[in-house]
Amino acid sequence: MPPTDASTDADTTPTAVPHAPAPPAESSEEAQGAANAEHTRTADGADSADFQDTLDLRLPDELLALLAERDGGPRLAPEPAVPTEHDLLDDVGEWGPVTTPSGVFQLVPVRIERDLALISRWMNDPAVAAFWELAGTDTVTADHLGPQLDGDGRSVPCLGVLDGTPMSYWEIYRADLDPLARYYPARPHDTGIHLLIGGVADRGRGLGTTLLQAVADLVLDHRPRCARVIAEPDLRNTPSVSAFLGAGFRFSAEVDLPDKRAALMVRDRALRNALQASHSL
Repeated sequence: MPPTDASTDADTTPTAVPHAPAPPAESSEEAQGAANAEHTRTADGADSADFQDTLDLRLPDELLALLAERDGGPRLAPEPAVPTEHDLLDDVGEWGPVTTPSGVFQLVPVRIERDLALISRWMNDPAVAAFWELAGTDTVTADHLGPQLDGDGRSVPCLGVLDGTPMSYWEIYRADLDPLARYYPARPHDTGIHLLIGGVADRGRGLGTTLLQAVADLVLDHRPRCARVIAEPDLRNTPSVSAFLGAGFRFSAEVDLPDKRAALMVRDRALRNALQASHSL
């Protein structure tokens, strides 16, 4: 099932106390933590504006330079800008290819003008439509892709390309910023996976298991802050649940979501070495 992106964050504003001495400057970590509130989508799917409240006690560079000139000191060069996180998922498009037992696989972020017709055709396959519920014209698929492509990067739609051929559709998303987080004990940077195998010839032969393990490894390799990879396939979709189990996910719970009863599947970073050892036997 496609994701619906929403969560809420409380925002607070510091209150000034009359005649109180100025507090000591925050450390960079404390200031970053106070500023890093991420405003997400509301439960009905409407997007609300992202914002950040920051407190910067440093004088402007122009004023510092002016004061230095007045005092006869050297001019101060402007400080370099503090780098910001490029996106919320650590540049999925830069993760690169990985070699699997089935061939060389890579996640390629969707470009709607290039990929819409292909993804729409997959969505109209009855076996896919039964769970994704996106059958219809290309407009239906475009309406699903648009909010992800135009959003803040909390969900990245991708084609799965195997040996140079697009053969699957993926959504890599921040599970901790998704409505799913209201239905399980989410942790910061939990990363979710949605998957569909496009071609009938690629189904039912273990390819899903192979690719799910590869993509979960990619997440853990390129997202060091992520301790768990999460999935929530429809409980009725037995082949999907089996594929996740075969890829090293554990069944955590049954979860009643608004549109389905799901199997909450979890792959833990802490158990990754044990999983790799078992596959090498």
